[in-house]
Amino acid sequence: MAAPPQPQPEPEPAAGGAGLEALEGLALDTVIAKAGARQAAALACASTRLRDAAGDDALWRRFCADDLALHAPLAPDGRALPSFKDAYKVWLESFGMYPLPLVRRVKIFWSSLKSWLSENFPEALKTLNKGVSEAQIQSAEDDLGFKLPLPTKLLYRFCNGQLPLSEHHHENMRMAHLGIIGGYVFYDHLINVHLSPLEQIVEETKEFYREFYDQGVFNMTNLIIVATSWYRPKTFFLNCSDDQLYVGTINLQDGEMLPCVPKSLIRPTNTDMPQDGLLLWLEEHLRRLQNGMIKIRMLKTSRYISLFPEASPSCTSAMTNGVKVRASAVFAPEHPESRRPGAKCLYAYSIRLSVPEACMLGGVYYSSCQLYSRHWIIRWRDRVVSDVNGEGVIGKYPLLTTGQEEFVYESCTPLPDSPGSVEGSFTFVPGKLSRPEGKPFEVTVAPFPLEIPEYIF
Repeated sequence: MAAPPQPQPEPEPAAGGAGLEALEGLALDTVIAKAGARQAAALACASTRLRDAAGDDALWRRFCADDLALHAPLAPDGRALPSFKDAYKVWLESFGMYPLPLVRRVKIFWSSLKSWLSENFPEALKTLNKGVSEAQIQSAEDDLGFKLPLPTKLLYRFCNGQLPLSEHHHENMRMAHLGIIGGYVFYDHLINVHLSPLEQIVEETKEFYREFYDQGVFNMTNLIIVATSWYRPKTFFLNCSDDQLYVGTINLQDGEMLPCVPKSLIRPTNTDMPQDGLLLWLEEHLRRLQNGMIKIRMLKTSRYISLFPEASPSCTSAMTNGVKVRASAVFAPEHPESRRPGAKCLYAYSIRLSVPEACMLGGVYYSSCQLYSRHWIIRWRDRVVSDVNGEGVIGKYPLLTTGQEEFVYESCTPLPDSPGSVEGSFTFVPGKLSRPEGKPFEVTVAPFPLEIPEYIF
């Protein structure tokens, strides 16, 4: 007689499934949530019960928020999707070749910058391009002959810089002041920096290497041009070998470039959170916009982002007899004056004069006062290098009245090196120069720094 069949053992649940099967409700949801999206997807294969728990869209809403800063079920191109689980899957398919923490960081950067532009500078927001595809980045790398840093690739996956120069002069003039990096103006020197689109990066980088090939100073480097000024030349280069961002000086033909971000902050691609010079530079620029360190100003009839600092310690402020003076400077390594002997560093400075409430002198209030002369003391380190007295400012004698907008003017000064400072005073008369209402009085200009900053814009 044949032996009776032996009972077959029950199949063992997938690893981790047995313990989880015993959990109920909130406890199970908490464990799956803490396990993360990839583990949740794996647990869904263990049993029907775990598949139902791991498929809860409230769970995937949390994964989308935590991993991607995604708060609506949208695809990377903005399309609405049926669920957060679908959204997570689509994002992973698009950006799974990058570390998700870096994807989240870059997404937050662009969302925050676009939000600031929408509220404060909508005309510049309209110049931003849609992101490029992974295939377009690969094509650009093939054209250049080297790889781009991971953070820079991601930056361009989300936004392909700004609209490029066109063949139409009128259109270029309309857009020239709309650089999202911004700039400064003094005398006839206008700088306004735009973030270049990928196709322009490739074209201008190849042209740069052709132009400087004979000098040989850049032949062994992997540089790309990522941002340029549309007025006077000012060019920013990303070195794809050391991930540092550089700005070209007036001596660029001799290979002179200056680092734009602290070297200690740059992390290579093989780390969990790589960060190159371009990402760090853009994030610092956004912080300055958000905290009011730099603001929108008028240039004739157009608005632009002014890089002259508006807050301490880079911007100083002093009030004398009701007259307020604010002062700050920017480093301008691209200016031709930097070529002069003994003038290695050129700084542009901005002076803002106003009477917020009233001009008061000897207990008497005046509705206006007018500038007559200036006195500047310019120091390099601890040595006075210039002590200047003169009438007016840039040929003007501004009349200040109570409550009017600031009178703003810009000028510049060279220094042998960094650091330095400027301080001084203005002489005003109550009323007008043509009809003084009291004795002249001095208005203090608090010392403001002249230095090569950690971040150069």
